Amino acid sequence: MELKIENLKKQYGEKVALDIPELTIRSGELVGLVGNNGAGKTTLLRLVLDLIKATEGRVLSGGIDVAAPAPSRNESEAWKRYTGSFIDGRFLVDFYTPEEYFTLIGRLYDIPQQTIDERLEAFRTLMHDEVLGTRKYLHDFSEGNRQKIGIIGAMLIHPKVLLLDEPFNYLDPSSQIVVARLIQQMNRDLGTTVLISSHNLNFVADISTRILLLEKGQVIKDLPNNEGSAVQELNEYFNAEA
Repeated sequence: MELKIENLKKQYGEKVALDIPELTIRSGELVGLVGNNGAGKTTLLRLVLDLIKATEGRVLSGGIDVAAPAPSRNESEAWKRYTGSFIDGRFLVDFYTPEEYFTLIGRLYDIPQQTIDERLEAFRTLMHDEVLGTRKYLHDFSEGNRQKIGIIGAMLIHPKVLLLDEPFNYLDPSSQIVVARLIQQMNRDLGTTVLISSHNLNFVADISTRILLLEKGQVIKDLPNNEGSAVQELNEYFNAEA
């Protein structure tokens, strides 16, 4: 599913948080967003998800304006049915157990419980017997396990578009590797268009087919990443910034 950005700007008072005249994420791409703090990565993801309103411009998901006002709002809601995302812990329902949370996702997306249970098997390695069957509410889990639950919830619907903000945060090294493989596998096997933001340059370079470098709200480099080809250029940039 293609994502297209047209004259997108987000401004807070005099400060421009994001300014992207044109950008297309082609269907089936796995795109990494990198940049220092305040570069605009999370702002971009939130605009793509219509969590914040753009000052100017628009985001098209499969040709649908994600922020289309009424009367075309009913039509524009269609993009939510094929979009999986996890930005931060506020996406979770803290007074649910993991089982209840995953069941809720199934109901929201009209996915039968049997299918949810079958799909959860693919995430057993990530959960390490620390998530299901614990009888704990989500607010009682460690930040690492909350991160895992959020990522699993986003991927459980087999989305056509997947957006993840800092998916490797709070995770131990082995879990980081598993998450990276799961993202890459979903992109490869289902053709999911993936947009991930991360400070972990190594993982982004390992799995992304394309990397966007943001600085002060602008895309300053748009790099193809064939077998990690973008790494040297990105390292040079960040070393110069240090």
